[in-house]
Amino acid sequence: MALTILAQITAVAGSEDLVRTQLEKLVSITRAEQGCLQYDLHSDNENPGFFVFYENWESRELWQQHMSAPHLAAYMEATDGAVANFSVNELSKIA
Repeated sequence: MALTILAQITAVAGSEDLVRTQLEKLVSITRAEQGCLQYDLHSDNENPGFFVFYENWESRELWQQHMSAPHLAAYMEATDGAVANFSVNELSKIA
């Protein structure tokens, strides 16, 4: 069953550019992963430190493989202390 992910990331004030750069690095490598149907990064027009990934995956299992990928671990290390808030919602299409 397909899975939609909404991931929201808020950068610590002063770390917006660092977080954005690191998030942008994830896009092409993740789009090439098995099971990735869509992986789009957005930033808020009024708050440059607020980012959203809108993702679609073939299955929850393939998304979980993504979550343990080396490039995600590298992102976590590079942004340690630069992210104020991170939340993930797993969504199922109902209509």
